[in-house]
Amino acid sequence: MSEKNEFTFDPLFDRISAILDQSRYRIVRTVNSQIVSAYWHIGREIFEALQAGEKRAQYGQKLLEQLSEKLQARYGKGFSTTNLKYFRSFYQVYPDRLSSIGHPPGDQFKLPATGHPVGDQLGPDNGFHPDLSWSHYRVLMRVENEKARQFYEKEALAGTWSRRQLERQINSLFYERILASKDKKGMLVQARQEAAGPLDVTNVLKDPYVLEFLNLPDAEQIHESTLETAIITNLQQFLLELGKGFSFVARQKRMRFEDEDFYIDLVFYNFHLKCFLLIDLKIGKLTYQDIGQMDGYVRMFEANYKVEGDYPTIGLILCSEKNEAVARYSVLNESKQLFAAKYVTYLPSEEELERELHRERRRLEEAN
Repeated sequence: MSEKNEFTFDPLFDRISAILDQSRYRIVRTVNSQIVSAYWHIGREIFEALQAGEKRAQYGQKLLEQLSEKLQARYGKGFSTTNLKYFRSFYQVYPDRLSSIGHPPGDQFKLPATGHPVGDQLGPDNGFHPDLSWSHYRVLMRVENEKARQFYEKEALAGTWSRRQLERQINSLFYERILASKDKKGMLVQARQEAAGPLDVTNVLKDPYVLEFLNLPDAEQIHESTLETAIITNLQQFLLELGKGFSFVARQKRMRFEDEDFYIDLVFYNFHLKCFLLIDLKIGKLTYQDIGQMDGYVRMFEANYKVEGDYPTIGLILCSEKNEAVARYSVLNESKQLFAAKYVTYLPSEEELERELHRERRRLEEAN
């Protein structure tokens, strides 16, 4: 008869898991709190400087441009003129949230002789809830109706809404529908059931706004899984080795549209065709949403990066599953004739790409 092991690791594991989960949660709250607080204070500084300055729009724009140039030189690209205007607007939308902190502006952050910032008292209880990020407040700022804005802020907390969920509720006029509904409680319960799910610390810390605030590189490793990284690296080399005029431009190319960031896995320029090629890799089945998203990438890229003399941009969607690989070129309707007549002579066929994608995935899985 085997001796029963009376000791079990389950309680120990549960206690350690609780410690880690709570600590990670506190990290996220601290990050949110410090970013939102800093931007509110920066917004106040800018607002008061402009109020005290000349009453001319040209003066304000010039001041912001000069300030942006200096801040970006020291703290990175998160302090563009556009972002400084967002900070000022943020303060104007919420002018009384942190008003308990005294003046003159900025003095609470100065380093005294001890070397510790007086502003250390700024923390979770600073007027903005630490469970909401700067991304949330960027969305809330666009709600002009103050009562509606307060409602969305409260419900975002109660329902643990992600930024996308908050934006979707605002765009669907949830507040107005609640007012008109006879079952207000039922609608609120249903909305709160659509929670964002468990907190993903990785997603929070790779948020572009967090990276900008900390002046961290927007590196490809932050946005790619191990499998995606390996496949994309191979595809990058595969296209360059084809020798048909491909020149590597960027990896994890970031594009910002309004308040949302998009990342294109690979960008090439073909100097024979004089056009850009955008490649997006999906781990899973190809969907109509993927095709529509790529069309959107192409239009955004052309609007921001295409120059006179360039031919229309091409999109390429690659989908890798366990036993299947799919490659689809995405060409806007107005460019399809050109694609069929000229582009196909320089681009690898969809069949070639599918074989390479399948071969690379099989190689990686066998290696592991």
